[in-house]
Amino acid sequence: MLTGCLIPIVTPMTPDGKLDFASLKKLIDWYIGSGVAGITIVGTTGESPTVDFDEHHELIRVTVEYVAKRAHVMAGTGGNSTQEAIELTEYAKRIGADSCLSVVPYYNKPSQEGLYRHFRAIAEKVDLPIVLYNVPGRTVADLANETVLRLTDVPGIVGLKDATGDIGRATEMFKALRRRGKFEFALYSGDDITSLAYLLLGGHGVISVAACVAPAKIVAMCAAAAQGDIKTARAINDNLLSLHRRLFVEGNPVPVKWAMAQMGLISPALRLPLAPLSETFHQTVREALVEAGCLKA
Repeated sequence: MLTGCLIPIVTPMTPDGKLDFASLKKLIDWYIGSGVAGITIVGTTGESPTVDFDEHHELIRVTVEYVAKRAHVMAGTGGNSTQEAIELTEYAKRIGADSCLSVVPYYNKPSQEGLYRHFRAIAEKVDLPIVLYNVPGRTVADLANETVLRLTDVPGIVGLKDATGDIGRATEMFKALRRRGKFEFALYSGDDITSLAYLLLGGHGVISVAACVAPAKIVAMCAAAAQGDIKTARAINDNLLSLHRRLFVEGNPVPVKWAMAQMGLISPALRLPLAPLSETFHQTVREALVEAGCLKA
């Protein structure tokens, strides 16, 4: 089971909107050197809705080849079309990704039965470990706990990225999985502000936006939580609290890309319909970076 911190890596772009693979490789080196367990490529933070099909493939390929087994590569292969999700997953499998992250279909508003059949169809078609991704704040559709539990019986579906931020619901999921003996089903927090609580309740790791700018600290927090060192984990989380909040003052990945540009890591370039971070929030995000030790005052 993959545990610890995974980076939902951004997709660096040049000012004219082209993919910036040189910057992507520098980020990969930094994150691996910081001790992350894995790289998640072309997820929500990686602007999957704004890259085309060929670019999506290329981002997965370059990442797999450049990581070269130094860390786990989890490829974002979800979609609101089951056939498209299957095709992306097949490509990720063929190119050598270690697993895939499959988001709940968005806009369609499928029923729970539709969601179950969607993920089952992918798993039955492609032999690549699938981590489900539930983020109802962005997809509208919400993968219910009961549906997740049904999907744990489908071979190839190995985990869940839970971005609901609902700790009560997460606790119920942990309890239900224990009752069923599903101890190998991986549970990852996808909500930074509640990630420490998620870990301490039984989560196996985090897929953290804050880790894009503070990877070593999130790695250390995960390690402390796993070792039962609550004092250390809490101190790290307290230091990052403003960052957890302020990296979401506008839709992800707008603030984190701006923050990374301030740190000299990438260009702040985005693709429409995403627009640059409003000047109203520049100081807000900068202060959080300073507090977390990512920037000098």
